[in-house]
Amino acid sequence: MSEQMKLLELVEKRKIVPVVKLDDAKDAVPLCGALCEGGLPVAEITFRTEAAEESIRRASKAFPDMLIGAGTIVNTEQAKRAADAGAKFLVTPGFSRKVTEFAIENSLLIFPGTCTPTEIMAALEYDLNIVKFFPAKQYGGLDTIKALSAPFPSVRFMPTGGVSAANLQEFLAYKKIIACGGSWMVKDVYIKEGRFAEITRLTKEAVELAG
Repeated sequence: MSEQMKLLELVEKRKIVPVVKLDDAKDAVPLCGALCEGGLPVAEITFRTEAAEESIRRASKAFPDMLIGAGTIVNTEQAKRAADAGAKFLVTPGFSRKVTEFAIENSLLIFPGTCTPTEIMAALEYDLNIVKFFPAKQYGGLDTIKALSAPFPSVRFMPTGGVSAANLQEFLAYKKIIACGGSWMVKDVYIKEGRFAEITRLTKEAVELAG
């Protein structure tokens, strides 16, 4: 089994991928510690801030067995920095051929962002049949995923955007969903105020909901 397949199995087993935005790299280790303590040793650290690369580096060093990836990757320069910092997977907000090709050439797991049939077909051209569906709520949520599943029966989805404790179980109950991306347990305010115990509590709740 390839390394990418092993990582995919881990994502499917965890069912939830916390989507994390860190403004200060010093928060990376306690944040990841809180997720692990809550029973969810996985994090997508987004490249929305200058602290992303260093955050991935610190978290990967402190938690070598944790599934740490990089999100909001929009170009190959970011993809390379993320990989060099230790990211085990990449997530893009939309479909980029260049980023996808970089990931494949470097044997990196990638969840390309899609929300239309055209983008899904582009992913399938690279033999990628697991895609991110983003922004999920704004593009019709589960109803749209079910509609897309009809012409693309081999494709599975990771909905992100608008996923919460209120609708997590509904999403996960659909067989074409491998996992859900969400940030409700890692909100900015919790991280900035150092409320890591609250993150652990919400993570435990999320894990119980996921079943």
